Amino acid sequence: MKRLWCVAMAVIAICGTAGVIVAQQASWKADSAASGTGKVENKKLQAVQYLFPEQVSVVAGRDSVVDLHFKVIPGMHINSHTPREKSLIATRLIVAEGPGIKVNAVDFPAGSDYTLAALPNDKLSVYSGEFVVRAHIQAEAGQHLLEGGLRYQACDTNSCYPPREAPIAVDVIAR
Repeated sequence: MKRLWCVAMAVIAICGTAGVIVAQQASWKADSAASGTGKVENKKLQAVQYLFPEQVSVVAGRDSVVDLHFKVIPGMHINSHTPREKSLIATRLIVAEGPGIKVNAVDFPAGSDYTLAALPNDKLSVYSGEFVVRAHIQAEAGQHLLEGGLRYQACDTNSCYPPREAPIAVDVIAR
């Protein structure tokens, strides 16, 4: 009886492990399909990509505007910076200010109306496709790295995913 119990527990452990492996493979396939490469590159779906610029030149000591271009992958949308429901996670630009560079303000575009088929009377404020966030910066003379990320929550027509952050890095040359 004791041996039968041990065999049963081993079978349960193997089946449980197989289920975890299948679930992991399924998420990898979804990520590789979304990236269009057919290879496993990232174990978590990144629904937003930072496009450009990689480098900007600004006038030292003066306020300058840097347009940060982003793209939401097809079939997905993200909440705007001002979602209509308080329970929804707003999109935010998070920057790490280094010495000699300061972000004074950030301007987001207006969100687009989006309606889910299940809730035709409720409109969401979202970003999809390409959009631009304007960062107002001031930099001392020299070369600086503006690093940070766009924090967002992505959704498709069926569900929303955990919040993520799309990394950004811009080399700022102030003269």
